[in-house]
Order: sequence, then C-alpha cells, then structure tokens
Amino acid sequence: MYLVSACLAGINCRYDGQNTRVSGVEELVRSGKAIAVCPELLGGLAIPRDSCEIVEVRDGNVRVVSKEGKDLTTFFEDGGQKTLEITKTIGITVAILKSKSPSCGYGKVYDGTFTRTIRDGNGYTGGLLAANGIVVYTEEEFDSLFE
Repeated sequence: MYLVSACLAGINCRYDGQNTRVSGVEELVRSGKAIAVCPELLGGLAIPRDSCEIVEVRDGNVRVVSKEGKDLTTFFEDGGQKTLEITKTIGITVAILKSKSPSCGYGKVYDGTFTRTIRDGNGYTGGLLAANGIVVYTEEEFDSLFE
C-alpha cells in the first residue's frame, strides 16, 4: 500500500482548487493499492487557499508563509502529523508525493520568494515522513518506480 498526494490522484485539492493528475497514481488509488491524502486539508486549510512557500527565518527555523505574508505553519504541522499517523496506522512504508510543494515536496521546494525559484529541501510532510522511515518519491520519479 502506498500513500499518495491527493492532487496526483486527480482530486481537486491544490491551493488553486485544481489537481496535478498523474494517471498512474490515479490508477493505484482506483485499484486499492494506494490511499490519497492532502496534508494541507488534513491540517485545516480550505480550498481554495493562498499559495504558500517555506521561508527561513532569522533563528534558522523555517515557517510556511502565504504569498500575502500570513504564517500558516501550524496548519502544515498539523497536516503532516495526521498524515504520519495514517501511515503508521495502515503500515504504509512508501509515499509518492507532489514535488516542490511546501507540504509534500521532497528533495526540492520553492525557496520562499514566490518567484518559482527552486532550492534543495523538503516540504513539511515530505520531510516528516522521511524522518520517520517512510521512503518518499515524487511524481517526477513515478515512471521509474514501475518500469
């Protein structure tokens, strides 16, 4: 069983109310081989919602901030924790998450300037799952997983 980002399964849950459907991910869910979750919705954010990115603050910590400057970190933390609990409850060991997302991103995320600039790093949920032993892939690696 896989955990997948709901937007990759065709669910309109992105910040803009759209999805980023990947037909193979959608088929995993339809066939019962994956469960789709959106950590941002689990954390209490609405659809639509402000675009967010991870920013580094003076003390070296990171915060998740909307394009309008609103600190939404607690929503991302809550959603990440709930997503982790789902993986533990079901016994999921592999996740396929949306790349560059401040929640699901893994390996690369937007840099917090809202200029579409990419930097090394993880979204809150992607990093939390990996730190707890879940193997994380992004949709960019999907085809190579099932060759």
